[in-house]
Amino acid sequence: MTEKIDYSITRVVDNLEIRRYPDVIIATVRGYSDNEAFGILFDYIAGSNKSKKKIEMTAPVISSEKIPMTVPVVSRTGSFSFVLPSSYSMNTVPEPSDARARIEEIKSRSVAVIRFRGYTSDENVKSKVIMLLDKLRKNGIDSQGEPFLMRYNPPFTPGFLRRNEVGVEVSI
Repeated sequence: MTEKIDYSITRVVDNLEIRRYPDVIIATVRGYSDNEAFGILFDYIAGSNKSKKKIEMTAPVISSEKIPMTVPVVSRTGSFSFVLPSSYSMNTVPEPSDARARIEEIKSRSVAVIRFRGYTSDENVKSKVIMLLDKLRKNGIDSQGEPFLMRYNPPFTPGFLRRNEVGVEVSI
């Protein structure tokens, strides 16, 4: 079974959840397409790291899209991240062999999330991000940083079975 990030739901507004996430460690690639970044990170967890250690795949896979607040256009030059298993700390996580992959820690935070099924086309993600930001605005909840996409399924999963989420950090 694939490990998923543990979180607690602190508030629900319509189909929007406010979640509290613990500290997590991620392996991240910036400035490449999703496919290129996925390949770099997959090699990392498959043992292409300085310890030559295989790392279990976890969910979700997170990508941050550049979405200007004035014109919500999804760009393919954001970041792409694998969440590493909770058994790792910043002191024990294997160091990437590929300099394009970076290990980062995200401290505990609150995130507003909308879940959806289907494929994560630019248009589909853009519409969900607009919905997320609109619901936050209407409910007086301030967001911080850029919205991001979380995907929970392997690429061969049929669209109607896929679990996806768009999220953004919030001040609660």
